Amino acid sequence: MVLAGCSGEDEKASGEKKNDAHPEEAREQETSSDEKIPEAADDIEGMVAQEPGKILEGKLEPEVEIADLWDSKKYTGFNEQTLQPAAEEEMKAYFSEHKDLSGSQVYDYLVYQLGSGLYQSYYDELVSFEHGHEMPELPDGEDEIQQAKKQKSNIVILMDASGSMKADVSGGNKMMLAKETIKEFTSSLEDDASVSLMAYGHVGTGNDEDKAESCSRIDEVFPLGAYEKTAFNQSMDSFEASGWTPLAGAIDKARELLSAYNSTDYKNTIYIVSDGVETCDGDPVEAARQLQGSNIEAKVNIIGFDVDDEGQQQLKEVAEAGGGTYATVRDKDELEDQVLKKWKPSLGQIFSQLGIPLHETVDQKERLLDISNPIRLISDREKDRIKSAVSFLESEELISPEAAEEAEELAETRHEIRDSHFKDLYEQKEEEAQKARDEINSKVEAWKDKWYEVLKNEN
Repeated sequence: MVLAGCSGEDEKASGEKKNDAHPEEAREQETSSDEKIPEAADDIEGMVAQEPGKILEGKLEPEVEIADLWDSKKYTGFNEQTLQPAAEEEMKAYFSEHKDLSGSQVYDYLVYQLGSGLYQSYYDELVSFEHGHEMPELPDGEDEIQQAKKQKSNIVILMDASGSMKADVSGGNKMMLAKETIKEFTSSLEDDASVSLMAYGHVGTGNDEDKAESCSRIDEVFPLGAYEKTAFNQSMDSFEASGWTPLAGAIDKARELLSAYNSTDYKNTIYIVSDGVETCDGDPVEAARQLQGSNIEAKVNIIGFDVDDEGQQQLKEVAEAGGGTYATVRDKDELEDQVLKKWKPSLGQIFSQLGIPLHETVDQKERLLDISNPIRLISDREKDRIKSAVSFLESEELISPEAAEEAEELAETRHEIRDSHFKDLYEQKEEEAQKARDEINSKVEAWKDKWYEVLKNEN
């Protein structure tokens, strides 16, 4: 038996009249001159919010009350050595002064003395439990799938329009090819991405007398905002290859533009198509380093178009400093491959990509059980304490057999209400977790199938 209660000595000292309450009379009972027995809650909200039993309070430690089967001796030892003797003494004192109580009044008293006060904290945890499963980031181009992130995407394209871009390569004119490829690239971006187009080297000529003006003109021909095909293409067609190459100045201008968009809320990416080195005395490597080190953390990706060895070396260093990638192309086909296809995932990424790993599923289940198991155990032990107390009272002829039967039935019924509700909550949370796992795994498998077919067909 597991029991608890307030001392009957106070009640004796009060000299109050014995309580002869019957079922039709008020359920509220007195335990002393100034203490009342409240009616036990009969709904889940009330039972969860109940205060700890008066005898349990300060005696039964939470870790003992929830000791599981592997460590149950902690609880049974407390029950036998501490709680049962104290409860029997209290009940004898109380029920010798309060005879002929109904079963519901007996139950009210026992909940008041022996009820658990641990429900609320576990219940709140159970209600608010989050499975924690998240969609992994699936590469689907240079940028990773934005739906897997909560960031907004800013894309700044820096177009080299220096005089050397007027040259021809296999497949056409470099400037024309770069423009057409970038037009196609931007048309396939996410709908919610903001795009900016900047031109540099498009003013003046390559002559020394035009250097100052050409190096100082970096123009945002398409302001950062939602992509609109007609307007963007018109902006792309508004300049031609002409002058010098202020690459560092262009990167600095991009940094100024993106300075209001921190990396916490925005994914900032800069794309550069260029055919040569800085010619305006700037330091593009340092400019890229500052860009990457700022709060916007913009990634710099560069396509080197028909670049010589010196140009390749510098552009590689710029991309590395900017935390991005570099690739060299020599003609129309290579340009299209790099801009439109380069940013697909590799076969290695496809085969190694997982949905929800097994260890994460196990962790989620364990976290949920660590909440569900204790709260159901608490309810079961409260029921057992009350039923044991009822058996003791009946054996001592302190309550009638009818009152004992009713009190035991109430203990079972209230436990069933609690346990059923806790079980339903557990199953609801488990179903939510399983649904999330199924959805994520399904999307990952679809992504793997899609890209496996694409890459298989290309090889």
